[in-house]
Amino acid sequence: MPRLALAALIVYFALAFGLRSWIHWRRTGTSGWKGISGEAGSAEWVGGVLFVVALAASVAAPLGELAGVVAPWPALTGPGLRLAGAAFCVTGIAATLWAQLAMGDSWRVGVDERERTALVASGPFRLVRNPIYTSMLLGMGGVALLTPNLVAAIAVAALVVALELQVRRVEEPHLLRVHDGPYRAYAARTGRFFPGIGRLVA
Repeated sequence: MPRLALAALIVYFALAFGLRSWIHWRRTGTSGWKGISGEAGSAEWVGGVLFVVALAASVAAPLGELAGVVAPWPALTGPGLRLAGAAFCVTGIAATLWAQLAMGDSWRVGVDERERTALVASGPFRLVRNPIYTSMLLGMGGVALLTPNLVAAIAVAALVVALELQVRRVEEPHLLRVHDGPYRAYAARTGRFFPGIGRLVA
């Protein structure tokens, strides 16, 4: 179902990046995009580059199948897996938007050390500290099930590594510097990507 995967990606990018940026601009006067952190070659920079690679590969996976350049893995082409992939895509898109809107004016893509945004711990952030990223992984997993090929697998792997680096090396250190005690208390009771898993230990 590469066409369905491609359609899901178009909707996702339009809503999660386009619409959310427009809403943020209307509310704050800025797009919320801060770019890639760190010097070239640093862990932060690698994470940002891998994030771009993951997004590009997610689009290349269905396009490659449609063009006949990339072949799907036969063992993963069953109707049940394709149905699960579609469900993951829809759920991932909806959950991403929910988490983005829950952030309000604190939503950003990237980190600006000069800014001091409010700590958000309500809505989906009561369940995990990074619900946007969890939702992205769910949606990307759905795309991979709709187009189960090598390029889609690369996209998922690149996204996992990118988000781990972004969270551990960029966002969590920034939040600790800005919010210190309140963030430590929040992170001690709330999982990083999944409930109860990756809680901060003092």
